Amino acid sequence: MHPTVLLFDIDGTLIDTGGAGRRSMDRAFERIAGRADACAHFSFDGMTDRAIVRRGLDAVGASVDDTAIDRVLAAYLEALVAEVAASTGYITHPGINHVLDHAADRPHIALGLGTGNVRDGARIKLDRASLFERFSFGGFGCDHEDRAALLDAGARRGAERLGKDRDDCRVVIIGDTPKDIAAARAIGAESLAVATGRFVPEALREAGATFVCDNLLSPGAFAMLFPDA
Repeated sequence: MHPTVLLFDIDGTLIDTGGAGRRSMDRAFERIAGRADACAHFSFDGMTDRAIVRRGLDAVGASVDDTAIDRVLAAYLEALVAEVAASTGYITHPGINHVLDHAADRPHIALGLGTGNVRDGARIKLDRASLFERFSFGGFGCDHEDRAALLDAGARRGAERLGKDRDDCRVVIIGDTPKDIAAARAIGAESLAVATGRFVPEALREAGATFVCDNLLSPGAFAMLFPDA
């Protein structure tokens, strides 16, 4: 059994919060910068939380430094608790629990998160579906603003849990955006792209994903993740 690290993106891959993340970010900017429209001109797809805040602060001409970013993120997390709880559009994507159950039973697999969300944001979003507890580690948006760097951090943590060197492990990034795919390629990882977010399969193939599927119940997805099953 080849040691394997699986790193799952959250938004558009594991779940959809029904817009709770963007509403929370808008509320945070309104509270801290007096502008609820700071992020209205760009998509959050594939971005890290800190990069989103940095861009929003710059858009409204506010000071952009770590202290300012931390203030907005604190307000965002406070708003996120209520927004996730109240969201009527919150869903878990097909096949997630089936894949997680299978991975959890295999000692050669380390099951983690690879997400632009800061760790507390990831917990808030996933707790509603009792999913956060399924992952024992991860690479998060609080590790680095660059997606490739945070995925590399997650891959190294997964390898440590398996008692292996990072280079001795197969690493697979499961995500729904071209940025997930690009970051996977940047760290020498494979990528399973699911078309459960905003991007159609053709766009994910063009981005260079190792394997593309409609969702994790699609033919071939399970075999790609678990070739020795």
